[in-house]
Amino acid sequence: MKSPKPDKSPKPAFDPQPVLDLIASMQTDLDRLRSMVEQVVPQFDPANPQNKTADGKLSEDGIECCYRLFDEGKSRYSVARSMKISFAAATHRFNSWRKAGAEKRVRSLMG
Repeated sequence: MKSPKPDKSPKPAFDPQPVLDLIASMQTDLDRLRSMVEQVVPQFDPANPQNKTADGKLSEDGIECCYRLFDEGKSRYSVARSMKISFAAATHRFNSWRKAGAEKRVRSLMG
């Protein structure tokens, strides 16, 4: 009985592309899932009615919102318009913001 001849044809090289495509597809799905699960950080709203007290003065959240607008480089005029306060009130808050350390101040929590 003769033994079968060994196959001497070259073996095909391993093609990594399908595996890389699968990994990319899985990463895309994971990123989409992460975006669905992560908490969305709410952006502060300068026009939020809770930024003012019943007598029209800025609440603690309103003051912090005002300071954050100054942190972003907004002008006193811009802050006054977006928060619907007077220019004098925005100037007062601007001076308070500078005394608090301007951009280096410790931010307080809003909400």
